[in-house]
Amino acid sequence: MAVLAKIRQRSALLIGVIALALFAFIIQDLFTRGTFGQSSKDVGSIDGKDISFEDFRVKVSNLEKSGQGITSTEAANRVWDQEVSIALLSTQFDKLGLRVGEKHLLEVLKSDPNIGKNPMFLNAAGMFDVVKFKDYFKANPEAAQYISEKEKDAELNAKFQIYNTLVKSGLYTTASEGKLKYEMEANKVNFAYAGALYSSIKDSEVKISDSDIVDYMKKNEKKFKADATREIQYVLVEDKASKEDEAEIKAKMTALLSGSVVYNAKTGKNDTLPGFRNATNIAEFVNANSDVPYDSTYVAKNSLPAVDADKLFSLPAGSIYGPYVYGRYYAISKSLGFKAGVNAKASHILIGYEGSQTPNQKEKRTKEEAKAKAEEILAQVQANPDSFMMLAFTSSDDSSAQQGGDLGYFGQGQMVKPFNDFVFSNAIGKIGLVETPFGFHIIKVTDKQDGIRLATIAQKIEPSEATSDKVFTLATKFEMEAADKDFAATAKELGLKVAGPISAKAMDEQFGPLGNQRNIIRWAFDKETNTGDVKRFELANIGHVIAQYKSENKSGLVSVTMARPYVEPILKNKKKAEILKAKMTGSSIEAIAKSAGVAVQQAANVTLENPVLPGGVGQEPKVVGNAFALAANKLSAPIEGNTGVYVVKNISTVKAPALANHAEYVAKVKSQSASDANRILPALKNNAKIEDNRLQFNY
Repeated sequence: MAVLAKIRQRSALLIGVIALALFAFIIQDLFTRGTFGQSSKDVGSIDGKDISFEDFRVKVSNLEKSGQGITSTEAANRVWDQEVSIALLSTQFDKLGLRVGEKHLLEVLKSDPNIGKNPMFLNAAGMFDVVKFKDYFKANPEAAQYISEKEKDAELNAKFQIYNTLVKSGLYTTASEGKLKYEMEANKVNFAYAGALYSSIKDSEVKISDSDIVDYMKKNEKKFKADATREIQYVLVEDKASKEDEAEIKAKMTALLSGSVVYNAKTGKNDTLPGFRNATNIAEFVNANSDVPYDSTYVAKNSLPAVDADKLFSLPAGSIYGPYVYGRYYAISKSLGFKAGVNAKASHILIGYEGSQTPNQKEKRTKEEAKAKAEEILAQVQANPDSFMMLAFTSSDDSSAQQGGDLGYFGQGQMVKPFNDFVFSNAIGKIGLVETPFGFHIIKVTDKQDGIRLATIAQKIEPSEATSDKVFTLATKFEMEAADKDFAATAKELGLKVAGPISAKAMDEQFGPLGNQRNIIRWAFDKETNTGDVKRFELANIGHVIAQYKSENKSGLVSVTMARPYVEPILKNKKKAEILKAKMTGSSIEAIAKSAGVAVQQAANVTLENPVLPGGVGQEPKVVGNAFALAANKLSAPIEGNTGVYVVKNISTVKAPALANHAEYVAKVKSQSASDANRILPALKNNAKIEDNRLQFNY
């Protein structure tokens, strides 16, 4: 009672303390996540042009609801890319003073099937009627907003068409470029060479440091330019069944085979329940004991689990096989008998006509004309069955024409009835003509599969509660200890393995082999997360990830870890080249070859267009280019090639005869540069000042 009295005396003080704590919590939240903490009301800006968060949010939401099955992060990334592209291109349109006339705008709108093919806007001849189109929106002001948005998109599209045309018109291939192309293909050089290969020096003899890689990237910034990244290392503690769990599941499965005795409270006696071997109602027994419901269909051998397919398919009726492992399940199967021809394989040639449901009709024809053509093709195929594939390819109105009419395997009832009946009532090799709502089919039965009906009890192999508790305890222990100790050393002490670090950008969601784990990446980029921080994440059906924010890369270049596989071989070859060059001494090609411990090789009729050295060496453009540049019988200095260091001696250069007209080669060069216009947008992005604030809005 005395304690209660003291509490009452101090109740006002306690309430005040609690209120103050709550107020402090709310204020902190406002600063970190709310109005005061948010540094911008815009989701970003492109060259000073702001992108409103509210507009962005609506567009992302609409895209998520579009039924494309994309995540919110994918939607945000797609809308962001679109906004950046529109902003950059719009600036270019304005600089050029591009304008779109009403006629051009209408043409773009008409290309939208919802407008151009809408019956409301078509005249009696089935053509788009501009007057009807305009009158509709005058009479329906509530639809004005819809067409207003469509017009904005159409105007952008029209301007882009004009812009793209201007760019393509500005791309020009000169006669000189055509001449150079001809000479690269036709001029030939013959030379001797001595090549000391990089592979002759062990990789262990040349070391490449992180600073070497960084220096190389700085000299080649455009190749290695990247957004800021954060490196995250992690440990995965899998929540999976232990050997004991698996043994217990297997034992339960085995026990289902025999009957069991259970006490019946109503009768006060023990009842003997049949097991899987003797159950009279198989479907009921399976559904009562399996994680996968009973399936009464007949299954072909190739649809059974590969490892056990032979044994399962050869089971006599009433026999049982198992327990066996099928994916993430333990299973036992009972054969309920075989059936011949459960699946069939057929090819067809479809001839459609006006009024049929033909999907890809190639030409207009009446029903009578279609029937006559089908009968003609049938006669050809019956006379020469081997012609079926080619006739399907050239004559069929079905998309299967590209596969020679092959429809693959299908079961009873999967095809329209006349087609189904013909295939399943005829033997392999039978060819015939059938009419369906899709047209006339010339059908060839190509194969049939027998099937077995299996009653299968499958129980998922999953961890027991005790196992999951142990996994949780281990993951939590590691999380707490790694927060204050070395991450890798702590993992080793607890028998855990640190996975290779993941380098992630702010708006990534793929987290290495673990797939979409946006919450881990968002945590690593949170302002409250500091270098070295550790956090545990629970992953459904996987286990626990204990992640550590390891480091940040603000350099604007990709991380050394990512660059090393590409850069290290280049730098190693550079160092090997210096060693090899020092060995290659002498005044003749023979002397140089001897000093390097290699033989003199010959190359004949090599062109700049295809600068390949014989003997499987591969492409060496620098070596061939140097050979062309030398006068006859002259020796080159050592050349650092793709595969080694080479010294060449020009034997002869054979120049191709002069051409009066290089139009053919101009056309070749032009076709090779046809996609150059597509490089404009990436170039605009590289030169733009882009500010991305999406992280502030929890994307």
